[in-house]
Amino acid sequence: MPRRAARAALPLPDLVVLVLQGGGALGAFQAGVYEALIDLGIELDWVAGISIGAVNAAIIAGNPRDEAVGKMRQFWEGVSSALPPLPIADNDLLREWTHLGAAAQVATFGVPGFFVPRMPPPMFAAKQTPAAVSFYDTEPLAATLDRLVDWDRLNNGKVRLSVGAVAVETGNFRYFDTTTDTIDARHIMASGALPPGLPPVEIDGVWYWDGGIVSNTPLEHVVESANEDMLVFQVDLFPARGERPHDLEEAWSREKDIRYSSRTRRISDGLVRRRKEHRLIDRMLRKLPPEARDLPEVKAVEKMVDCKALNVVQLIHQPPAWQTGARDFEFSRSTMEVNWALGRDAVEAAMKGGQLLAESIVEGRSDSFAVQSDMLRPKDG
Repeated sequence: MPRRAARAALPLPDLVVLVLQGGGALGAFQAGVYEALIDLGIELDWVAGISIGAVNAAIIAGNPRDEAVGKMRQFWEGVSSALPPLPIADNDLLREWTHLGAAAQVATFGVPGFFVPRMPPPMFAAKQTPAAVSFYDTEPLAATLDRLVDWDRLNNGKVRLSVGAVAVETGNFRYFDTTTDTIDARHIMASGALPPGLPPVEIDGVWYWDGGIVSNTPLEHVVESANEDMLVFQVDLFPARGERPHDLEEAWSREKDIRYSSRTRRISDGLVRRRKEHRLIDRMLRKLPPEARDLPEVKAVEKMVDCKALNVVQLIHQPPAWQTGARDFEFSRSTMEVNWALGRDAVEAAMKGGQLLAESIVEGRSDSFAVQSDMLRPKDG
């Protein structure tokens, strides 16, 4: 029997997944998305994240459902400035300058409970050590994660967790997954170790950097690892579409959006293309005579064909006009609250079409791939 959400009669498939992209301070948007999903009574089976998405995912998987939102609130309030917002919300230009000032403060002093500037600076550290190849020390994040995450629940609980990182010496991308690995703070920190700001994390003798260097979304890993009908809530922190920039600041912002969203778009396009090909192959196989379908080669092809239902609800952070290219390292309290609210708004927009989405899940079990993006974008502001 399909599970049902608390506020809407929304039949859910066998597997419900939350996919969280990397994006630093923009991760507060993901926290808002998760809070809204919990309010709707939607149960998650699997959370996959990269970078700050890995941090949020660990908090989700490492806490009881009814406590996870509160722990995420503790994290985001802890890493954001407690300074009260200035009364300039209606003036985009002034707010932009305040936003840039807050980002400069982070670059100078770090983020509480997350990272601090290295003292002494990296040029004075022993060569080929994490301290020599990074400007900040992330030891505060290890303590924060240990305080907010129940690692036993994370590794043995009901919610599967996957986080991606890249090996520094080989360039090989790797997912640490609770189905195969015992995950602790090191794995989460490795997924978010973006150079040269943050240091590599050593796991079993291997240095790892931020998985976003290779791929900023875990969608492909989720799809390739699943064997069930699936609904994915994909939370993207950088929009692929945007206007022509007016000045250097907007060019910086737009370049970052394209750079971090391009991999997501390529993966999504590849999944659509592959599933169309698989549908054609499946139809062809069904037309073969029984004796041909018993051939080992045909059976091997049948196993390769993926016709599981896959529905993706794409929730995209659309930055307000005053958020610049510095928005992924601007951790002020007021901006955090704005991003959190935008995440809630995105889910509310998606659930307005909840019944339509439910019909897509039920009717398209054999070959459905539905990506809803434009109409599910949150409003600016």
